[in-house]
Amino acid sequence: MSENIYVLGIESSCDDTAAAVLCNNLVLSNVVAGQKVHEAYGGVVPELASRAHQQNIVPVVDAALKQAGISKSDLNAVAFTQGPGLLGSLLVGASFAKGLAKGMGIPAIGINHMQGHILAHFIDDANHQSPTFPFLALTISGGHTQIVRVDNYFDMTILGETIDDAIGEAFDKSGKLLHLGYPAGPEIDKRAKLGNAKAFSFPKPKVDGLNFSFSGLKTAILYFLQKETQTNPDFIDQHLNDICASIQYTIVEIVMDKLIKATKLTGINHVAIGGGVSANSGIREAVRSGENKYGWTTYIPKFEYTTDNAAMIGIAGQLKLKSGISGSNNLHVSARLKF
Repeated sequence: MSENIYVLGIESSCDDTAAAVLCNNLVLSNVVAGQKVHEAYGGVVPELASRAHQQNIVPVVDAALKQAGISKSDLNAVAFTQGPGLLGSLLVGASFAKGLAKGMGIPAIGINHMQGHILAHFIDDANHQSPTFPFLALTISGGHTQIVRVDNYFDMTILGETIDDAIGEAFDKSGKLLHLGYPAGPEIDKRAKLGNAKAFSFPKPKVDGLNFSFSGLKTAILYFLQKETQTNPDFIDQHLNDICASIQYTIVEIVMDKLIKATKLTGINHVAIGGGVSANSGIREAVRSGENKYGWTTYIPKFEYTTDNAAMIGIAGQLKLKSGISGSNNLHVSARLKF
């Protein structure tokens, strides 16, 4: 291989079709095509998602190669999301990646989506310091909530995860009760800045160990809104900012309680966050506050590397190549792929 290693990353685990080109650990391009078709349904429709991926995959990859200023003949490997995710969506990205790699005579590298979120911290960026091993990774998204111990690039252990809803679901389902659009997380975050976080009190679930639960919170919010709107039909409109602030405050408290516990149990004070919900300003501020309160060293990625993107898949592919573990006979996608 030449000194410069070019990896094409492809991400298609849910409703975003993404492609990125990395030269070594540097991102040359990072293209994402979203799917607005799901907004009318208040959530991602799997069949519609896979159809949109089929339409988007070729132009997105073409755009990524052109922005990077290279041709497909320059590529040394193609990395793709192997799972977890929506099966139909995963199949589109994986089939394209394996077909391209086969045709070019280069390796196809399967990447665990959640590991990609964690490894995004190792993208070369002058404004971001990569974590020191070992560190704790809080990976939070629409489908996942995990605290992971990371001892090396591919030596990761899940210490705790949600036993029901993911944190992103808690935001979106709460938003649906408040008649907000989809996805509701960014809107709740925006309104929370304008409201009083202590205006209303919601219960925090009691879950053993480092696991999470958000279904009970969602139910409590539902009953609270039903009770209040029975006596005042305009309650939501009149108190929307305060409700959003109180919901976000409770969710952040649930996350921080577990993260603080994890640092005490492991003795690890390096904390990194990733996943789409790590873009939430309340969570970012709370984790960052741990530096002064608990002596943490925190690692918070750029917004563009928090939501589903292909740069994180590309960097994972680069690290697998360098680690000599790129070859695999099992490149089948899996909706519930584990570490």
